[in-house]
Amino acid sequence: MAPRTPSAAVLVLHGGYENGTEPPPPGLLNLPGTRMRPFVRALRRATRAPDSGLENGAHVLVRQVRYAHRGWNGSRADALHDALAALDALGEEAGGSGEGDGVPVVLLGHSMGARAALLAAGHPLVRGVVGLAPWCPPGDPVTQLAGRDVVLVHSSRDRITSPQATQSLTTRARRAGARTCMVTVRGGDHAMIRRAPAWHRLTTTLVTGLLGTGSLPEPVTAALGLPPTAEPTEGTLDLDRLRPRRGTAGLQPSP
Repeated sequence: MAPRTPSAAVLVLHGGYENGTEPPPPGLLNLPGTRMRPFVRALRRATRAPDSGLENGAHVLVRQVRYAHRGWNGSRADALHDALAALDALGEEAGGSGEGDGVPVVLLGHSMGARAALLAAGHPLVRGVVGLAPWCPPGDPVTQLAGRDVVLVHSSRDRITSPQATQSLTTRARRAGARTCMVTVRGGDHAMIRRAPAWHRLTTTLVTGLLGTGSLPEPVTAALGLPPTAEPTEGTLDLDRLRPRRGTAGLQPSP
């Protein structure tokens, strides 16, 4: 049987540390990597489901970045280079040339991984970014996000990375030509342990929606369509006020 042709791909980038040149520990000892395992499982289930919207014979690749170093390490930006190398490898695996005619990719990153995803979004395969509790230093560029869909999700109680910085980045990126939206998770935390089912459902809905294999919540679609001059609050949504479309599942408020 001939291998199925990938219709799209998701590249998952876990979190890390501001500094650390040693490699991440193996297996479950790599806590930032372990934290993303439920998201990977949920995405694989969603994209293999009979109602996933995929044509017969097609499928979605779900791959994870392997970091050479556990930290960002200042101007070295180690995680960014690992992300770009993984995108090149993903393009080769999917049979694309890497010049924009290959398999479309959505990047899913948490914390440091979200920062790497945002900076790597200029790669020609990338169509969108979903960032969870992203690390968004104010000096990071946004021009590479032009023409991309960017949805950032942040807990209102995050004490590790700043939800205010995330809102600022969504606004700057929109003005630079990106289609952006921010979703706030009330009562969540940086590790995405509190309200974990809600994080998992929302993330799966956003990624499959950006891939085109699922439907985005209507408020997210509206936010992505805002003009560059929109106020920051116009593109910021509350998870608990999102409602699924008729016949879809997964965004009901949960404790």
